[in-house]
Amino acid sequence: MSSLQFHNDLDRLTDVLPDKVRRYINYEKMEDVIEIVLDIGRTPEIRHAGGKIEYLGDEFVTEDDINYITCRLQDFTSDNRSGIPGTLHRISAIRNRQGKIIGLTCRIGRVVTGTIACIKDICLMNKSILFLGRPGVGKTTKLREISRLVADELGKRVVIVDTSNEIAGDGDTPHPAIGHARRMQVTQPEFQKDIMIEAVENHTPEVIVVDEIGTEAEAQAARTIAERGVMLIATAHGNSLENLIKNPTLSDLVGGIQSVTLGDDEAKRRASQKTVLEREKQPTFDVVIEILDRNTLAVYKDTAEAVDYILRGWPIRPEIRKVDKAYEAPQELKEDPKITDIPKEIDKLEKKIEHNTDSLKFSFSREKYVEDIKKSFKKIYLYAVSRTIVEKVIERLDLNAEVTRSIDDADIVVAHKNFAKGGAKILSVANDYRLQIFYVKTNSMAQIQKVLKEALDIVETSETLCGYYDDAERALDEAKAAINKILAGEKDVELTPQNQAIRKLQHELVEQHNLESKSIGEGNNRHLKIVGGKDFHS
Repeated sequence: MSSLQFHNDLDRLTDVLPDKVRRYINYEKMEDVIEIVLDIGRTPEIRHAGGKIEYLGDEFVTEDDINYITCRLQDFTSDNRSGIPGTLHRISAIRNRQGKIIGLTCRIGRVVTGTIACIKDICLMNKSILFLGRPGVGKTTKLREISRLVADELGKRVVIVDTSNEIAGDGDTPHPAIGHARRMQVTQPEFQKDIMIEAVENHTPEVIVVDEIGTEAEAQAARTIAERGVMLIATAHGNSLENLIKNPTLSDLVGGIQSVTLGDDEAKRRASQKTVLEREKQPTFDVVIEILDRNTLAVYKDTAEAVDYILRGWPIRPEIRKVDKAYEAPQELKEDPKITDIPKEIDKLEKKIEHNTDSLKFSFSREKYVEDIKKSFKKIYLYAVSRTIVEKVIERLDLNAEVTRSIDDADIVVAHKNFAKGGAKILSVANDYRLQIFYVKTNSMAQIQKVLKEALDIVETSETLCGYYDDAERALDEAKAAINKILAGEKDVELTPQNQAIRKLQHELVEQHNLESKSIGEGNNRHLKIVGGKDFHS
């Protein structure tokens, strides 16, 4: 919107305000103003986008001031909203218990362009889109601009179901900001669901735009529209996809959830409890976009996949997009974009954004996830198992894993079998988190190596590494047998030749038994010699 157009529209609003309020309004400071608030017995306020509040003069608002404004407006509808014809301004009333208006909120409407440039490629995919976000974050602004984009640039038949005239402004003629899209006004909010169905039945739209789906009936109407092959663009109450899934009224928009009892084999395969939550049906909306703030969007390009992941507790992150950047999907991915290089993409995203909300997640295919999760980096939580030995095994054998002190971050749990008896609380938590638990019998290097090999699925991922593990285990078993011989009275024992990494593990095992060892021989014949501490001289 041009500065001149904004001032012209603002003039239309200030014309209905009393002089004692109007004379304090400075147009040059109104660019970021959200609303003007007038309550009886209080000083008029201007509220800015950054949270700043500016008081207009020092005179209190009176009943006459409220009446001065309301007599210049159209009648308020049942949701206590009115507007100014030809503008996007909205005036909302606060009433006392007798129904008399005692306060007004004058929401300043403005056309903001460029807010959907970062998701233009998604808008052109002919998929239904649902926007989520807190009030005042710009959901309606984006609906307005998408309506114009789809109607003017794509030439589609667009019908806006405009409750309280918030998208296309008050008056019989829609605001030019919606382009050639048509607008159907809703007389009362409770009739929104009926107008949605009427729009489909009477006006053959290709696209329907709806603001604020908030009831179960409206969610059902949205599903009816989507099932008729009409592209649906809407907003809904809720800050994030997780919140929407938990909302029993609106969860149908993303497929709904149901409780399912699994068979023993399936529960074991999933490493989950027998009773789990699953998506009930296909989502009404193909794409969900969380508006994190006015300049940042979190995009879930496959709603069904995202809901499945969230219900199963699998990691998933959305694609983060910035309003001031343009995004073009690769040509071959236009129809069904997928992220293929999961670890690299996650690393890039985690470097760019801070994880201060569970809603920042990243979408990738379920099949790819199941395939890659066995090979990917694992965080291990230890219960009564030697952290030192585990870290040595990880370091010496260059495993793709690390030890974590928080079970919330863990991918797997390694526990000592003797301490797991009696139902340890931490293992109960691990079961609730659906974490696999692996048990060691003793805190020996060989035993821990063996369990880590099983936990990290080494046998399936690399025959070479599997052989290396087997060689290490055999070498450590040989070293342990030699240690027993030394403790039984033998003076020294020489082991078979090993490479440097395995010899280092043998040295460490010897040190744990308060004995001494040294490497002897040359090249491929280099090996350990173990002796008693008192008799060893090097």
